[in-house]
Amino acid sequence: MLSPKSTELVEATLPAVGAAIAEISALFYERMFAEHPILLRDMFNRGNQANGTQAQALAGSIAAFASGLLAGRTPDGMLRRIAHKHVSVGVTPGQYAVVHKHLLGAIAEVLDVTDEVAAAWSEVYWLMADTLIGIERFLPQGQQEHRVIARFQETEDVVTFVVRPIDGPVRAGEPGQYVSVQVPLPDGARQIRQYSLSGRSDDALQFSVKRDGEVSNHLHDHAPVGSTVTVSQPAGDVTLRPGDGPVLLASAGIGCTPMIAMLAELAATGSARQVIAVHGDRDQLTHPFRAELAQLVAKIEDAQAHVFYERPIGEWPAVRTGFVDLASVPVPADATAYLCGPLPFLRAMRAQLLGAGVTDIHYEVFGPDVISAG
Repeated sequence: MLSPKSTELVEATLPAVGAAIAEISALFYERMFAEHPILLRDMFNRGNQANGTQAQALAGSIAAFASGLLAGRTPDGMLRRIAHKHVSVGVTPGQYAVVHKHLLGAIAEVLDVTDEVAAAWSEVYWLMADTLIGIERFLPQGQQEHRVIARFQETEDVVTFVVRPIDGPVRAGEPGQYVSVQVPLPDGARQIRQYSLSGRSDDALQFSVKRDGEVSNHLHDHAPVGSTVTVSQPAGDVTLRPGDGPVLLASAGIGCTPMIAMLAELAATGSARQVIAVHGDRDQLTHPFRAELAQLVAKIEDAQAHVFYERPIGEWPAVRTGFVDLASVPVPADATAYLCGPLPFLRAMRAQLLGAGVTDIHYEVFGPDVISAG
């Protein structure tokens, strides 16, 4: 809880901080990476830094946390997502002090605030940081070298990797979770990206990678069977919740990976729940796990699939043309909805579900979370 004086100052300056947050974030990252270049080289996504989405997400999360404090609530969902991402990439408690130094310095420089205002925002930051550190302390941490024991070409630009720890047992993840994979790049950087678990296995981890960006390209081109990759413990809080109510699994593109893992779990456990699987893609050839989707839905007593292709090839009577539109899909208001896909898809699905009275919505987004931050 914020102190009374800090509450007053944060409430008075929140609009100004919000209006200048893009400038503050840009300066913050510039200052931090100048002093700690290894963070940009090995931890932060260079693509997200270049296009500004990382700054937008960080800014939005701090503003959202401050707004929550003023309203007497904590954005728990946002904090859990951040905490899981942090442990998956190896953020340490000591790095919070580094962020604090440069973030508060950027706020002070951009807004020319008084020492009292700077202290108030410092209090906000440490309340958020301490909450995250507390959550992260109880999450599985650590990265291990894994050997690639199999790989499968799902589509022209999607490959599934099956990996096993070189030393020690595998920690099986839950359906919906992801792993962080770190690879060495030609310029000496060791960049990290997250990939959803896409299948069930007792002694290995399976994740699928779309060719898109420097880490994904490296895995496609330089991770044959027998090679090694550095993989984190499974992380992520968007997992299949227990219960007997209806389930909606909605995805687009490579966002099908956590959904196919959840569907496989429902099929393997003989679930009696109503399951509605919805997927959108460009066409049949770009749709990963197309055959598995049909096979898994057929194994579940009360399940149905709704597939949308923007430009289907040939005549496909069971496929709808265009983007995913939940208006044409019967989704019960008491359904638990899981979403994964590009940001425009997530925003559209969330809006459609809320409009239909569905409020139990969970989503996974890779890269900066500008939905909860926005």
